[in-house]
Amino acid sequence: VRESEVKTSLQQLYQLWNKKKSSNSDKVLVEMKRWFRDVTLNVILMIVVGKRIPNSYEGVETMEWKKSVDEFFELSGKIVVADALPFLRWFDIGGEEKRMKKVSKELDQLVEGWLREHKEKIAENEANSEEDFMGVMLSKLRDDVEEHDANTVNKATSLVLVLAAEDTTSITMTWALALLLNNRDALNKVQQELDIHVGKDKLLVTESDTRNLMYLQSIIKETLRLYPPAPLSATHEAIEDCTVDGYDVSAGTWLIFNLHKIHRDPHIWTDPSEFRPERFMTTHKDFDVRGQNFELIPFGSGRRMCPGISFALQVLQLTLANVLHWFEFETPSGEAVDMHEAPGLTSPKATPLEVYISPRLPAFVYDSTT
Repeated sequence: VRESEVKTSLQQLYQLWNKKKSSNSDKVLVEMKRWFRDVTLNVILMIVVGKRIPNSYEGVETMEWKKSVDEFFELSGKIVVADALPFLRWFDIGGEEKRMKKVSKELDQLVEGWLREHKEKIAENEANSEEDFMGVMLSKLRDDVEEHDANTVNKATSLVLVLAAEDTTSITMTWALALLLNNRDALNKVQQELDIHVGKDKLLVTESDTRNLMYLQSIIKETLRLYPPAPLSATHEAIEDCTVDGYDVSAGTWLIFNLHKIHRDPHIWTDPSEFRPERFMTTHKDFDVRGQNFELIPFGSGRRMCPGISFALQVLQLTLANVLHWFEFETPSGEAVDMHEAPGLTSPKATPLEVYISPRLPAFVYDSTT
């Protein structure tokens, strides 16, 4: 599914370039932040519910539920006064609670539609009912589960998978390309690595190819260090009284880790604010992002770390490898990319990532596949 969806999205991007290029220039302006979101969303949707969305560049209006997803992440990071002063809840200062209820209803209606479609397919053709996650859940959750009915469990689980994977993964890919555009030497180096291990006569980079792309893996690690998908960790709870660096922490205390601060600690990282992928091939070559090194924990650590880490890394490596292999990138007028972050539960780039793209492989390679 991953390779198929990445291929389809790249073909659409190439077709867009082919359609919009002019006789005066072979460069076409594209908003890559949106493209990364589309490809990530299609990968996870195919796995969870067996469907894909229309590509944003096909002239289709942005789907309403995409807006709901945006609002969900924006509201999740909001500071609501009533949380600290419950007596103010009646006033709903800022209207945040009203918006939350609206978004919740919209997302529930969306997933309810997916579930209804799956039930109809099962009624028509039982043999094809387990092709995706929601179908498997339907077949396993025949009866009510503990305190919730099976439909609620299925909808909630499916929606969590889509929301968790789509936003954070696309955010990381956007930051990775932005960092590479501001560090052209690194961009040239990773494309040289692709030429060596994949070759310019081969169009598609496979998941087996990515195992040999060590510099690309270092770029992803460095991106996750500088711009973790969420600046703060998920909430944890102390299970017993303990002392941390002279501070007494009582059992039951909620703990949130400042990942942004940890990842830029000058006592651990030389030039912590600089983009230096090479550090993960030299001084920090034994570091990974799977929670074994507490200095680098973009996915958390321990039993409560992100369960989608393997999926995220596979999509990151496969998508970035292919898009960097297929295209050359330039910023408008050669200016640096703006690196400001937007506020919220996650850390998206505040502004669009508009770049000029052009094919970097021989024309016959694209023609043979697309």
